[in-house]
This record gives sequence, structure tokens and C-alpha cells, in this order.
Amino acid sequence: MKHTLWAISLLCATQAHADKRTVFLEDLAGTRIDIATVEIIGSEQYKITMNEDVFEDHFLSMRPFKCLEGPAKNWCHVPYPYEIARDLSDKLTDLEYDLLFVWKDATDYGINMWNGVYYQIERDGPRLIGTLHEMDMDVLSAPPSAGELRPLAPKHLHASDPESHWLPRLIIQ
Repeated sequence: MKHTLWAISLLCATQAHADKRTVFLEDLAGTRIDIATVEIIGSEQYKITMNEDVFEDHFLSMRPFKCLEGPAKNWCHVPYPYEIARDLSDKLTDLEYDLLFVWKDATDYGINMWNGVYYQIERDGPRLIGTLHEMDMDVLSAPPSAGELRPLAPKHLHASDPESHWLPRLIIQ
């Protein structure tokens, strides 16, 4: 119910862009990168569109990735490869799955999927704030069981030291 109210408040927020919000990643200094737009469809569904202009194409570990290039680390978007409901009526988990990343040192040629980035999202007034958690993306290497849309469990997520990462915060407003 709480998340449905958030979705409804998004629809009523402004007249010009009543159903769209911007997704930012933010560094420790408060510098933001506009990475996506979330569009609310009805009161419970959403569509996410990544901002292709800020991402660079990389071919890492035999796969294409869209990456944000940072001063010391790159943040590479990992599209969730399985079915996703994109439903805001219960929790914000679907949105969290749409915003998965993996980081790599800027000088590395490959990518290590155990360097996964998961932003656990919570409501903060009219905004949503995502706190960086670390995870091993290899957990997602096999499809979830039939009917299971959310295979990640709390045991897979580990709180991170914000100062040890380039983009420790996600903001949707």
C-alpha cells in the first residue's frame, strides 16, 4: 500500500511531467549522473528507459556492457536477464532489479561478476533513495525456479562502505 501511494504521488507531482521521474547515481561529493527515466503507467506499473547518452559501450568478458566511466572505476549496467513484473504495488524490488550494476577498475580489461552493485531502495518523502549493497552477480547466472520472480535473498546482499565506491547513492525524483 505504501508503495502504491508513492506511485500515485508521482502521478500528481507536477502537471508537465506528472508521470516521469529521473534516476540519478550520486558520488560522495554530491555530483549526479542522470542514468534513466522511470515512467509510471497507471498506478502500479512502470517503464524504465536508460539514458544511453551517459553510457559508453564496452565489450568485457565476451559480452557487451553499457558503462559509466569514472575516474578510477567504471559502473556497468547489468540488465536483469529474466522475467520482471515492473510492479510498484508491493515493494520496490522490481525497480532494484532494473538498476543492477557491476563495477570494475577503469584499467581492467575484463569484468568480475562478484563485484555486483545492488541499490536497496526506500521511500524518502517524494523521492526514492537507493543505498549501495555489494553482491555476487553469479547468483543470477542460472534462471530462477519456475514462478520465482525475485531470486535474490537478504543473504546475497552486503552493506557497503559508501566511501569505498564511486557512486554509493541512487536517487529517483
